[in-house]
Amino acid sequence: MKRTLLNALTLTLLCAAVAASFIWLQLDFSSLVTADGREQMARYVAAFFPPNTSPAWLAKLWQGALETLAISAIGTLLAALFGAALSLLAAGRMGTLARSLCRLLLNALRSVPELVWAALMVLAAGLGPFAGTLALALHTTGVLGRLFAEALENTPTAPATALREAGAGRIVAFLYGTLPGVLPQWLSYTLYRWENNIRMAAVLGFVGAGGLGQMLHVTLSLFQQSKASSVIIAMLVMVLLVDASSSWLRARLG
Repeated sequence: MKRTLLNALTLTLLCAAVAASFIWLQLDFSSLVTADGREQMARYVAAFFPPNTSPAWLAKLWQGALETLAISAIGTLLAALFGAALSLLAAGRMGTLARSLCRLLLNALRSVPELVWAALMVLAAGLGPFAGTLALALHTTGVLGRLFAEALENTPTAPATALREAGAGRIVAFLYGTLPGVLPQWLSYTLYRWENNIRMAAVLGFVGAGGLGQMLHVTLSLFQQSKASSVIIAMLVMVLLVDASSSWLRARLG
């Protein structure tokens, strides 16, 4: 009975919050269905067709797609390496103080959105893919470090303990007793974050971080809708292919 009342109260508060948001923001959806609104939207959408498929533009799209893939891959790889190192501290392997400080650092890294990191890195490192790579690496380090630490905490300690009692050192016990149990989870988490980073890398270009996102920003700014349409299609195809391949790999990892 108490649980039912709590659920009803929560639902009521959510509905009230949504209604208050609509009132506060003064959203007017009726403007979307007026004759002028429909005509304006139709003209805007029609300008995106047909997509630009000239060989020169397709070559630029290919380079932009490769740049986006490289940004996401390098950013994710750096994050996995730093996240794995920090997870040892965050899991309490080096003491309580190191655990608390490392968890605070990881929370700080992942609490700042990728777009904010990208804007800061563009100011620090200049326009281009380097800023996007750093932004993804910083945010993803916080995410993967926390996930890796939780995986370490939930891994049985019996194999590593047995190796330590047999005379093995801490590093050997970790490599042969702990790492085999967490490695499939770590790889699965890394692949999943790479999927997310592919999409985010395409968005980071709007703040000058390179890749397809920057091409989309430039074409939309110059009202070159046909070129922008080609960029959007390239983004969709790339994300679908990466999602499919990553899902297949994660399924094989169990």
